[in-house]
Amino acid sequence: MARNKLAGKGKGRYHKGTGRDYSYDKEYQSSPERKKYRAKLNKINRKTKGFGDGKDASHTKDGKIVKESPKKNRARNGHNGKSTKK
Repeated sequence: MARNKLAGKGKGRYHKGTGRDYSYDKEYQSSPERKKYRAKLNKINRKTKGFGDGKDASHTKDGKIVKESPKKNRARNGHNGKSTKK
């Protein structure tokens, strides 16, 4: 049986369902800085037995990391590029 040459082509590009081009996001999230950042948050989640508790590891202004509800943490990303870090 012939192999499908088109399988996997165009992944990470324009998404039909959302209408977004994810190529920038894919490149940004694969950068060494973002990988290190995610590894740090995962380490804290493991340390505090945080996976499955429904909480996010949230950064405060003074650099501490605290557990917080995802709704509050993700809403604080800022409106119009203005952060409202606690």
